[in-house]
Amino acid sequence: MTDAELRETSEAAGIATVWRDVRGQDKQVAPDTLRAVLDALGLPADRSEAQALLGRLAEALPPLLTLTCGPDGCAVPGSMPGDRFRLDLEDGERIEGKLDMGWAGEARMPALDRPGYHRLTLDGGHTTIAAAPPRCFSLEDAGAGRHRGAAPWALAAQIYSLRTSGDGGIGDFGGVAALARDAARRGAAALAVSPAHALFAADTGKYGPYAPSSRLALNVLHAAPAMVPGLPHLPPPAEEDRGELIDWPAAAARKLARMRALFDAASDHPDFAAFRNDAGPRLEDHARFEALHAHMFAQNPPRWSWREWPEEFRAPDSPGAARFFRENAREVAFHAFCQWLADASLGAAQRAAREAGMPIGLIADLAVGTDGGGSHAWSRQAEILSDVAVGAPPDIFSPLGQDWGLTAFSPLAMRAAGFGAFRELLTANLRHAGGLRVDHAMGLQRLWVVPKGAGAADGAYLRYPVDDLLRLLALESHRRRAVVIGEDLGTLPEGFHDRMEKAGILGMRVLWFEQEKDGSFRPPAHWSREAAAMTTTHDLPTVLGWWRGRDIEWRESLSLFPSAETAEEERRRRGHDREALWAAFRDSGAADRGTPEAEDTDPVLDAALAHTGAAACRLAILPLEDALGLPEQPNLPGTVEGHPNWRRRLPGEAGMLLDDPRVSRRLEALARARPRDEA
Repeated sequence: MTDAELRETSEAAGIATVWRDVRGQDKQVAPDTLRAVLDALGLPADRSEAQALLGRLAEALPPLLTLTCGPDGCAVPGSMPGDRFRLDLEDGERIEGKLDMGWAGEARMPALDRPGYHRLTLDGGHTTIAAAPPRCFSLEDAGAGRHRGAAPWALAAQIYSLRTSGDGGIGDFGGVAALARDAARRGAAALAVSPAHALFAADTGKYGPYAPSSRLALNVLHAAPAMVPGLPHLPPPAEEDRGELIDWPAAAARKLARMRALFDAASDHPDFAAFRNDAGPRLEDHARFEALHAHMFAQNPPRWSWREWPEEFRAPDSPGAARFFRENAREVAFHAFCQWLADASLGAAQRAAREAGMPIGLIADLAVGTDGGGSHAWSRQAEILSDVAVGAPPDIFSPLGQDWGLTAFSPLAMRAAGFGAFRELLTANLRHAGGLRVDHAMGLQRLWVVPKGAGAADGAYLRYPVDDLLRLLALESHRRRAVVIGEDLGTLPEGFHDRMEKAGILGMRVLWFEQEKDGSFRPPAHWSREAAAMTTTHDLPTVLGWWRGRDIEWRESLSLFPSAETAEEERRRRGHDREALWAAFRDSGAADRGTPEAEDTDPVLDAALAHTGAAACRLAILPLEDALGLPEQPNLPGTVEGHPNWRRRLPGEAGMLLDDPRVSRRLEALARARPRDEA
């Protein structure tokens, strides 16, 4: 292909050949990048062949069509206006008629007002119609629009950080339940938790919750067997690390040994058998991967990724893999048993939250992708992009761009397979939740993908079928009665905020980013209504850490600034920002004194909570680190070693963290600050 033909084909495939950088300058994507992304999409290198294949995909009747309930209906590829159709609705009713003509002459389904998955029969074949409500399930739908007479608030917690007696050194769903009960008693409408996705049982040194092995399975190290009825009682571990930082390999070894003892004693539990039968291939694929991954990793640690395994094991249905699973059936059963323990205890935590009075309960966190060497990529190879990683283009904070080492779904494969992978993902993550936070929500519309071996700046934006994905998200949120929050921070596609708001997805508004171009901070009454207000996130400094400049100290000590002058400039800017933020606190009524010194943080924390709580946003979410007044953040982006990412444990038992009078006072102040008008 010539470069011109390459760009034409790339655009037709959904690859943006031009992107705009943080300075507003247009950048051309290199031809090598375009070829690599086309290859990852499974498209042939020949222009005519690639475009013919794309044309057939666009014109064929796909396995699933989405529409929004209302007056518009949807286009039906491969049909003609006037063709007869039969629509069998979920509830058993049947509708028959003829396809309408659209404004461009295309065949269209007539308007439909019944949400659900309905079966469409045409002369040319069959498909499923996913008819979605216009908006996602809302706070009002959940009964949380005015919780205790005001706009609702919630807490956010890192699961691993929570302490309970006998937790083995890693926080678990028992700690989630204990915290949820106490938070509900104090008026919280929800508890947002860190991702609970499955990691790697054979390599417990990989513990970052946003780089999972699978988003379809759970992190078994968060299982709380004491919450599962009918299991034998085992004494707590003889040794249990109660330090400030988690030793993941040591603690994981203790927890997995305990689960093996439970498996040996209770593998015939009837609830486990029922769970395994109901979960089907999704569970079996992950359990088989865990067993095979452990075997390969023990034999040859460099063969960490399934892509490095012998050929006979690289596909779940290969003869070699099937033989391994037969010969190691009990090991596969053990990993399925661990998933049952995790699922049962997470379900118990959600029930505890709801029974304690939370109208929403737990808000799950959906990571943007998975590790390309993990279970999800191995078991769903036809649906996953190969040889490209998800990341972010260069910006002010990361001038070289970012490569997160994650893989994601192929947009072409998703559509061709009827979006089964996306629906499966939503079902798994909404199973025991009253809400879902979608990490890097702009990934519903586009992802920055980086070819294998290329620098993070040498990527391209890959477009996704955002209207279809938003409709499926709205439909599943209603079926599961779960609210949806989208992480919409950073560089967004044009109009993405409006698209999210129209779909009923709450955005995120973080205190540090609610700043005008002149450096002043936005009054809380002017924060976006269709959003969740937050003091900070897991990737940003806490209130105390920001005020003291603790994040700057960390970045300087780890040589994350290009020069000492840059660090000093950052300190000067932070000094100006402190003055501007305190002025905003005074204007909003959250503070009534002069600007405190950098180390005088108690009044700053009180003011930050009152200011953020007063935001016009429909929901306020307070990270537990700020509720407790802690200076350190859970994760420092751009670091692997040096900063204890995802290792910090909170002081005190999970069910008693909020008992400290200072913490109770802060939560009461946050609740009082929430708007009392119709929310």
